[in-house]
Amino acid sequence: MSKVFVAGGTGQTGHLLIQQLLKRGHHVVTVVRSISRLREMLGDFDEAACTVTEGNLLDLTDQQLIAQVDGCHAIASCLGHNLTMKGMYGQPRRLVTNAAERLCKAAQKSSAPKPVRFVLMSSSGVKNHRLNETHSIAERCAFALLRTLVPPHVDNERATEFLQTQIEEGDPDIEWSIIRPDSLHDADEVTEYDLEPSPVRSPLFNSGKSSRINVAHLMAELISDDETWNRWKGKTPVLYNRD
Repeated sequence: MSKVFVAGGTGQTGHLLIQQLLKRGHHVVTVVRSISRLREMLGDFDEAACTVTEGNLLDLTDQQLIAQVDGCHAIASCLGHNLTMKGMYGQPRRLVTNAAERLCKAAQKSSAPKPVRFVLMSSSGVKNHRLNETHSIAERCAFALLRTLVPPHVDNERATEFLQTQIEEGDPDIEWSIIRPDSLHDADEVTEYDLEPSPVRSPLFNSGKSSRINVAHLMAELISDDETWNRWKGKTPVLYNRD
């Protein structure tokens, strides 16, 4: 049984990821603002298989964060901004980026088995510049507005940029994969889905669908399965529901 740290454990995707990891026999470590809310979301589960700390992830000191990820062979971030005025325009505006930076730094300084697998949930609207992905003129105009009016989009872009530029291929401490879902929605069960290296649909004008439970399933597979990890490490797969 391996240890996995999950950031955003009480989020709409995060709690589903915890369920997927527990089914696979992992020990989950997480920091959440409300333990009671986590229990409500998870339902019946083996609490001995979870180490839960109540608090704000970014309020932890560096040493406290190192202790959280110590011994974890993987770190998964499902963090995102609440779709409220405070969540989108209040602080911290760089929640996803700051968490990724601090968690990677903590993993590098921890005694976790190396390299640690870092799995980040992002968005199909975030480009992979290594693949020279392009947008149409209309998309470029729309994304320019998003960067100005919707701070969470910029946060996702910067978190992706951090991993791509600061955690280089062959890093002895950390390997990463960035999942890019398209038009998230809720579903009760895992269904068949396809992974594409780059978007095959317009994320703004012809988006596909990605269920949160499918995203959680893929993140758990990346953490658990060596073949899946070796295929997608250092890459940014886009997930589309097959149906």
